[in-house]
Amino acid sequence: MEVTRKPLQGVTNIARFNWHFYLIAFIAFTLAFLFQSSIPGQFRIYVFSASVVALLTMIISLLVSYYVYDFSNLYSLSWLPNSEFKKVLNINAGFDETSQFIKGKFPKCELTICDFYDKEKHTEVSIKRARSAYPPLIGTIEVSTNKLPFKDNEFEYCLAILSAHEIRDKSERVQFFNELKRVTKPNGQIFVTEHLRDFNNFLAYTIGSFHFYSKSTWKETFKLANLSVEREIKTTPFITTFILNDNGNGDTL
Repeated sequence: MEVTRKPLQGVTNIARFNWHFYLIAFIAFTLAFLFQSSIPGQFRIYVFSASVVALLTMIISLLVSYYVYDFSNLYSLSWLPNSEFKKVLNINAGFDETSQFIKGKFPKCELTICDFYDKEKHTEVSIKRARSAYPPLIGTIEVSTNKLPFKDNEFEYCLAILSAHEIRDKSERVQFFNELKRVTKPNGQIFVTEHLRDFNNFLAYTIGSFHFYSKSTWKETFKLANLSVEREIKTTPFITTFILNDNGNGDTL
């Protein structure tokens, strides 16, 4: 059965889960406009300019979010090979927007859904709001990043879509990818989809882009977990998918 998203669902979720940032920017702009006459002349232009920049930043981030999450083919998962009759692991960090699309695209795959959200480690208010609005799908398994409850070489494909960046500790992140490698078959693949801390995402999200990791950081993580990058796919100028193999089965980093 084909799964579809509601119009503007992506950008609405971004605003809904991060409304406090947009509210602050709007209040700053409004106060600067209303009380500009009370601000000393030599500072007025700076305060008003900063407020305009904050408002424009908010608008640009929402437009980019609309493009990425509502207009692009992000959820077509075009990079995922035919997964019919395959064992697939899809692991999220408290907000799962892709499992339903995997099952819709490959109804005969054996999909296992995991959630490594830990309220003690992952304290971002946006994740808490997302979990409240979208509870985990039925059958989702709660897991730890340092030990997945599966036997060795169990899955053909393991997916971490817009989730692995929530692991902020470097050693924990490497251990997580070691676990993904362990549960992936020797001829299987790991798919990691992320925003990057790069020029494009900085233009779109300014300081928000520092929540993401750079390409070099991801490659260092993969290397430490003895994984190699077979290919990189740009779904949009803002989203990158790394296709990983066990080191020795793909190109070196």
